[in-house]
Amino acid sequence: MILHGWGGSSDSWIKVQEILAKEGYKVIVPDFPGFGKSITPREPWGIDDYTGFIFNFIKETKLKDFFLLGHSFGGRVSVRFASLYPEKIKSLILCDSAGIRPEPGLKTMIIFWLARVGNAILTPEHLQRFKDSARNIFYIFLRNKDYVKAKGTMKKTIKKVLQEDLFSDLAKIKTKTLIVWGEQDRMVPLKYAHVFKENIENSKLEIIPKAGHSLHLENPKKLSEIILEFLS
Repeated sequence: MILHGWGGSSDSWIKVQEILAKEGYKVIVPDFPGFGKSITPREPWGIDDYTGFIFNFIKETKLKDFFLLGHSFGGRVSVRFASLYPEKIKSLILCDSAGIRPEPGLKTMIIFWLARVGNAILTPEHLQRFKDSARNIFYIFLRNKDYVKAKGTMKKTIKKVLQEDLFSDLAKIKTKTLIVWGEQDRMVPLKYAHVFKENIENSKLEIIPKAGHSLHLENPKKLSEIILEFLS
């Protein structure tokens, strides 16, 4: 089962799905609520809500003994799922996964400080209308365009998701794990891959040279080869 990233859908994994299916695997790629062909939640969701959705999905479909792959945001959900329900999955694959927040560097600390100052300046009622625009600029500086593109409930959802740090979940994962990363990933830099590797006990790291954040779109053949080698 493949869990897609933020802004993605089941359609974005068709190439990888086709390659794996040709090798005899049954590949399931559900659309998260709020993405693809699914409906948007009425209230903002957090990681536990999405994890609960996957739990109910496999219960309703009677899916057992499966491999779980999570990309980016889907990696967040996969980390939480693997830490809570290790008995339900055969092994775990994290592809350019989000979910952890190492100590912020000086640039990030300055940006957050400026954000606090800006929030205080825009507190008066007559300046409230500028707050959303200012917040969008803030997330652009943090290279998080997903927040800027999100609308309505999903904007509140991504804000809630980004506030959750899953670092403590990593040590709870005992399932055999493959970590795959694009060498030139700018959205979730390669240094995060090493944090995953160091903190997930039974894990191995594969780095794809000259690749970015969306390996399934940039080089689905190479990604599939690495996945198939791991599964076999």
